[in-house]
This record gives sequence, C-alpha cells and structure tokens, in this order.
Amino acid sequence: MMTRTFKFHLALTLAGAVAALGMLLSLASPAHAESAIVAIGQLEAQGFDVKIDRIGSAPLDQCVVTSVRNPRNQTQVVEIDRGRGRDILVPIVVNRTITVSLNCAR
Repeated sequence: MMTRTFKFHLALTLAGAVAALGMLLSLASPAHAESAIVAIGQLEAQGFDVKIDRIGSAPLDQCVVTSVRNPRNQTQVVEIDRGRGRDILVPIVVNRTITVSLNCAR
C-alpha cells in the first residue's frame, strides 16, 4: 500500500521529469535553434547546474546547441513538524544538473 508521502514524492518526481522533458524537446528542435548562451541561461534560470561538452573552439556566442540531456534532480526528504504528532515528510530538490552539447566548429 502506498503512503500519502510516497504518492506525493512520486507525483513531484513525475512532474519534474515531465518539465525537464519539455525543455529537452524544445531546445533540441531545429525550429528552436538558438545560441548556446541563451539556452544555457534559460537552464540556469530554472535552477540547473549546466555541464557543457563541446566540439570546436569558436566563442560561446557562435556555438549551436546540438543536444540537451541527462536532467537530474537530487532530492532530500525533510520532516516538517505540524504539531500533535502530525509530522509530514516533504521531498525538497537540493541539486539539479543537466548536460548541454555544443557545436562550436568554425
């Protein structure tokens, strides 16, 4: 039997995965080709620690994003004291990482 806390944690994890997948699809689409600086900035604004791998030596503003992958959320379960023995456990995202591949060939 699934507990209420487990269901909440599962729902939160699934929501994060769906949001990350949406970002991956929007950035990987050729119709949304944009500069590496913009893509990296958007991911950092969403709280991701962006890891970069690149081909070529052109400046970052001349690079094109070729893929966005491996979104990872590291969570920590925190106990919240609601009083009268009604403590609840809430998963908190403590770290988010994602990898961006760039083509910086001149």
